Amino acid sequence: MSENYRALTRKYRPQNFEDIVSQEHVSSTLMNAIKQNRLSHAYMFCGPRGVGKTTMARVLARTINEIDSSIDGESLNQTLNIVEMDAASNNKVDDVHHLRESVRIPPQNGKYKVFIVDEVHMLSKAAFNALLKTLEEPPEHAIFIFATTEPHKVLPTILSRVQRFDFKRISVEEIVHRLRKISVDENIAIDEESLHVIAKKADGALRDALGLMDQAIAFCGDAITHNELLLALNVVGADRLFQFMECVKEHAADKGLELINTLLQEGYDIQEFLIGLTEHLRNLYIAHHSDQLYLVEASEETKAKYKQSAPDFSSDDLMRMLHIVSEAQIKIKDASQPRIQFEITLLKLIHMERSENLRKLLADLEEVKKNSKNLVAVSLENSEPAKGFEKDPVHEKETEQNAQSIIQKQIQSEKPEEVDDEFDLGPPALSTKFSRKETTAAKQELQVTQQSITISETRKAVRFDEVQSAWPTFINSLNGGFPLVLKLQVERTKPIELRGTELTIECDNPLGKKMLDEQAKELAGKLQECIGVMLRFKIEVSQKNGEEKKVQNPYERFKEIQQKDPIVRELVERFGAELEY
Repeated sequence: MSENYRALTRKYRPQNFEDIVSQEHVSSTLMNAIKQNRLSHAYMFCGPRGVGKTTMARVLARTINEIDSSIDGESLNQTLNIVEMDAASNNKVDDVHHLRESVRIPPQNGKYKVFIVDEVHMLSKAAFNALLKTLEEPPEHAIFIFATTEPHKVLPTILSRVQRFDFKRISVEEIVHRLRKISVDENIAIDEESLHVIAKKADGALRDALGLMDQAIAFCGDAITHNELLLALNVVGADRLFQFMECVKEHAADKGLELINTLLQEGYDIQEFLIGLTEHLRNLYIAHHSDQLYLVEASEETKAKYKQSAPDFSSDDLMRMLHIVSEAQIKIKDASQPRIQFEITLLKLIHMERSENLRKLLADLEEVKKNSKNLVAVSLENSEPAKGFEKDPVHEKETEQNAQSIIQKQIQSEKPEEVDDEFDLGPPALSTKFSRKETTAAKQELQVTQQSITISETRKAVRFDEVQSAWPTFINSLNGGFPLVLKLQVERTKPIELRGTELTIECDNPLGKKMLDEQAKELAGKLQECIGVMLRFKIEVSQKNGEEKKVQNPYERFKEIQQKDPIVRELVERFGAELEY
């Protein structure tokens, strides 16, 4: 390494406010304070690592003391007017006492004496208290600048005596713009996709981005290629993630396992892959809405790929996948076999049923249920007699005689005595000729009459007291042929009214009403075996004193059924079944 070589983080440290990236809200405020001569005696710079807190403090100290740009930021500490202290290693009361003694000495040249305390949250409580009085009433020439990544650890009494500025994370585009400029200055050839990889890996910290850039240059030389960069930084590329999502799309478990094995063999970290996959799924979700594609931090080429791949999955599917991957990140940290858990997670994504298929299945089930209810209603309407129907012996006898006469004619018409499409029926004295058309009409009338006779013979009037008397027998007949849960629900009901063929049944909860409505046809058939008449069930929820009874929620009802039904209880104990809302 050359003797004059300096890391990019040191070489490209900003020297003025204009060079500081993405902290304009702080820079503009401080510049206006300098112009208006309204400088505070104490400042607190808060924010994540690598966003320019210490750099901003040095630039402020340089500007107010008018220090020449030939002295870089790291050499400012060697001047008598700027004192830097690292609170991480100088956090005792004695260190603060030494600082207080230095405050009394006026600046040797310049107007202000600036004290920069980095990682100020590391000071002990006693050291903070020793600094309070000096911080509240410092000499006119003293300015304190504190920098910290954890302002919540600083005593409120300190925070109340300073002006606080919160630094924000630097966006990917701003980091990319800065890296592009540096690569030109350093004569480094690097593609746009690689710049985005470094910027996203830095996680909003420009200092980290410059460090990663240095690492990439050391590995790849003056020409940085995308594949070499991924290998150098151990980052899972977007191409691998698109490849994995293709396996998910095709439900190709064998290809997915092969890809996982390749990644692990190449040394990729499981958590790093899950982090990349989470961001990938998030970008696919956003890509469903083209007007929000600016939220995707990637190159234009990669954004086009997201836009092309997004329709392969619905928004609901992507949300379910995000939930699975997010849970896996937490579980794998404590797993004794991380690789197995990792493979299980990715296989869940591959085998996961699509929401579209589930919705179609549910729609088909609803259609089947609807059609079955319609068939039951039509069957009951066709089988029930008209209200007020009563047997008329005279009418039945006449109908029977007419039917027998038509049958006799039909028997005679089948004899081989056909003459020119006409039939000679009956004795000679009553000989009558019928055409084929008349015979067909007679057959139809015969069928209708036979149906009427069958209905009139099978139907009979039933009284409400007969239904009440047969009700216990009906309940006992449900043993074996019906689920125990349904039988238990029927035991909690009672018939309360009979109007024609409509039997009103009272139950004690809406859940039971729904269950009985769904099985009404089968139950009515079972009741017919006991009373000989097919009735139509009308289920109503009972009311007490004009007020609706308190209804159990589904969870309470499920617990009650679990206690009464040994089969349900065994399922819960063996498989851990739970009620889903």
